[in-house]
Amino acid sequence: MAVTEKQVIEMVTRIVQERLNEIENLKIPVGVSNRHVHVSKGDLEILYGKGYPLTNFKDLSQPGQYAAKETVTVKGPKGQFEKVRILGPVRKESQVEISLTDSFRLGVKAPIKESGQLEQTPGIELIGPAGSVSLSHGTIVALRHIHMTSQDADRMGVKDKDIVEVETAGTRRGTMGNVLVRVSDSFSLELHVDIDEANACALKNGDFVFLKKK
Repeated sequence: MAVTEKQVIEMVTRIVQERLNEIENLKIPVGVSNRHVHVSKGDLEILYGKGYPLTNFKDLSQPGQYAAKETVTVKGPKGQFEKVRILGPVRKESQVEISLTDSFRLGVKAPIKESGQLEQTPGIELIGPAGSVSLSHGTIVALRHIHMTSQDADRMGVKDKDIVEVETAGTRRGTMGNVLVRVSDSFSLELHVDIDEANACALKNGDFVFLKKK
């Protein structure tokens, strides 16, 4: 039986729509992180005073996370950055997240690590209005990663701690490898990259990348 022109058009339309749906299911919004600091309660009290609470300046995309009004100076052996934003809420252990470019100016050899994995990382000095803290460790370049819920993970066919690739678009289109998947139902879907990585691919907050299927 001959296939009619109408049937061909319907078939092509269906294939195109299925492909568009697949691409849409693999789309991930981008969040660009500038240098920032997470502090413990004890270190915050040294930097800002006994019993001092962080002040929510702006909510971040991840639920419960916010940029605080408070800032510190981050000082290394070769240089420093002033007015580096503290992100809240307070954590069990203080952590400084910088880019590789920042590490040259500060004079610290910060390794690329997952957030919270602070073993064998260099220390640095934090200076606040009430005092200073010399961290013995805790300075990292954050491993690029995707926050997602379990529903997102099921839809994309990945699981927690997977290492994946994402495809960027635009004038600096390219592939980013070694992207860590982090799955929790307390997360919101987003790829986190630092300033160096964003500039290399001409990415900004609110842009999209696409998960590359295995």
